[in-house]
Amino acid sequence: MAAKAIFGKQKQIINFIRQYLRDNGYPPSVRDIVNGCNISSTSVVVYNLNKLERAGYIRRRGDISRGIELLDSPKRGRGLIYIPIIGEIAAGEPIPVPDSGDIAAAERLPLSEGLIREKDNVYAVRVKGESMVDALIGEGDIVLVDYVDSIEDGDMVAVWLKREQEVTLKKLFREGNNVRLESANSQVKPLYTTADNIAVQGKVVAVIRRMA
Repeated sequence: MAAKAIFGKQKQIINFIRQYLRDNGYPPSVRDIVNGCNISSTSVVVYNLNKLERAGYIRRRGDISRGIELLDSPKRGRGLIYIPIIGEIAAGEPIPVPDSGDIAAAERLPLSEGLIREKDNVYAVRVKGESMVDALIGEGDIVLVDYVDSIEDGDMVAVWLKREQEVTLKKLFREGNNVRLESANSQVKPLYTTADNIAVQGKVVAVIRRMA
């Protein structure tokens, strides 16, 4: 059965969701829609999303972040996949986090398959701290991290510090038997450690920025 015709705010919201998916590869949040469509409140957006779902234009999942799936456009083989959000990672001083090898995420993030491409081992973490602001990564942003077997100097990586039992987000540079973990913030000093003290837990492949 064809979806019902829509007008006004609902048509504006659908057009915004469609364009947001094209531009970013993942659905907008309710707050993104408020800002992007110049709507007065989140309750107005939720009301119209409920009507759009009943009309057959979208599907919503309340158990995941950004859980809006657009139903009225061709997928071209690129549907949504759901990436686990496993906790926080420090872009600043290292902080303890659960071992990323034990993914028991309470939240999952819907993303376009095209954004991940052929990467099979991607997970997401929220950023805590401001040491990567010069790389346009700030507090509350989400980074997508891909488990990889090898990295190059200058890659932005999630690094497990074995002795400290902490993880941090930094650019990695090898210096003989030592490693320099460098921030993207001129106000934050590099962190130096020995190569045997680190375990790279993945390379950052994308950033999802938090809307102010």
